[in-house]
Amino acid sequence: GGGTNLQAIIDAIAAGKITDTEIAAVISNNKNAYALERAKQAGIKDIVVSPKDFETREVFNENLLKTLQEVNPDLIVLAGYLVVIPESVIDAFENRIINIHPSLIPAFCGTGYYGLKVHEAALKRGATVHFVDKGTDTGPIIMQKAVAVQNGDTPKVLQQRVMEQAEWNILPAAIDKIAHGKVRIEDGITVVED
Repeated sequence: GGGTNLQAIIDAIAAGKITDTEIAAVISNNKNAYALERAKQAGIKDIVVSPKDFETREVFNENLLKTLQEVNPDLIVLAGYLVVIPESVIDAFENRIINIHPSLIPAFCGTGYYGLKVHEAALKRGATVHFVDKGTDTGPIIMQKAVAVQNGDTPKVLQQRVMEQAEWNILPAAIDKIAHGKVRIEDGITVVED
């Protein structure tokens, strides 16, 4: 997509809001994703691994895993990556993959979520950072932030507010806490230290 969450991470690192962290690479399944341009502008390695470039989904999955293993990140951050993560990747990077989801989980998540309209949602919307597991938006929650729906909001206006007030704040905060060992999973529940 537009790479706005990536930009929020880049900016948070530059501002010292995320410390002891560097972005090893930006990987996209879409060669036209603006996130790749943001990566180039920031001097970050950019990589495209698209299902369209492989004969089968299995071959794509193998190449995605191989690419990730070559980069060897401590943490994989998904933001706008709408391809289902293969189980082989989840197994290889267990509890080392997080996702930013543009709603409050578990109320608004799962397959088909992105088709919801503002009036079908609850009185508040927001964003959730969670670990990725083998389900759809079912991994342990790290952080959430609610954003109020205001009279006259259009889906576009509300989406922008969710990004500005929630996503661009909690995703960098979660990364920083993980970088400093302040996030762990105990019995399937996330424990976040202050």
